[in-house]
Amino acid sequence: MKIVVIGAGAMGSIYGGRLSANNEVYLVDTNQAVVDKINGEGLKIDENNTTNVYHPTAVTSTDGITDVDLVILFVKAIFSRAALAGNRNLIGPKTRLLTLQNGAGHEDLLKEFVPGEHVVIGTTEDNGAVLEPGHVRRGGVGRTNVGLLTEDTDGFLPALKEAFDSCGFQVKIHENIQQLIWDKLFTNVSLSAVTGVLQVDMGYIAANEYAWAMTVRLIHEAVCTARAMGLSCDEEAITEKVRRTSLDNPNGCTSIRADLRAGRRTEVDTISGAVVRAAAKCGVAVPAHEFVVNMVHAMEGREQ
Repeated sequence: MKIVVIGAGAMGSIYGGRLSANNEVYLVDTNQAVVDKINGEGLKIDENNTTNVYHPTAVTSTDGITDVDLVILFVKAIFSRAALAGNRNLIGPKTRLLTLQNGAGHEDLLKEFVPGEHVVIGTTEDNGAVLEPGHVRRGGVGRTNVGLLTEDTDGFLPALKEAFDSCGFQVKIHENIQQLIWDKLFTNVSLSAVTGVLQVDMGYIAANEYAWAMTVRLIHEAVCTARAMGLSCDEEAITEKVRRTSLDNPNGCTSIRADLRAGRRTEVDTISGAVVRAAAKCGVAVPAHEFVVNMVHAMEGREQ
């Protein structure tokens, strides 16, 4: 399979590196130093107590690369549109776009570039960290969950599974991938959003009655939205899962909190904002989520 991975961070490097073992892979990044290091010394991945070296073709420009089977987005969601717009030459009549990014609602953006039947959405249970340019650590290894928005009439997902599994991934194809994405989203739209606004560790949420009341309200609105979408949700079980996550990670720092603390733009539009957009389509009121999105964007604009 001819694959282009956009974004050579930890996850892009893990997927781009491993997939290059049995596929023609191009790894795209704007950092020339990273590209040069990978092309010169290979892409190093620490995994299974050893350092393996892979050899994807790293590039800063995709000019001249065509007839691509799959483009995988591993940039932060706020950069997705720019990444795809700057690499339109990759997208041919048979090209599929895959997002394993955090949050939900990415399909709306991807459908601006390819037909809905060519959009693949999912989640990854893998995780990793960048050690230095061209060198990453693969942490927890888990499933890569994927699904389509429409019926898979061309049998693309089994081909994707074969290509990925042959390189050490564990792909699971889901008939209703949105259910899985929203199951993961519930924690992000509650814990991540509230810790970001309050700038506190995860453990504070369950320990403080006011923070917890806000979190419970956000969960309730998200559950009402998911149900309106036709998804099944056990609100009591979801609430308890979020509470346990808070208690079990007292010093945990969520992505929204970390980004705000560092003066970076956040991915709130594909986390809490995904609930707001889905709710608008379904006619569900989500005032708490609207407040959170506005508050986080307001905090992004502060002088650091």
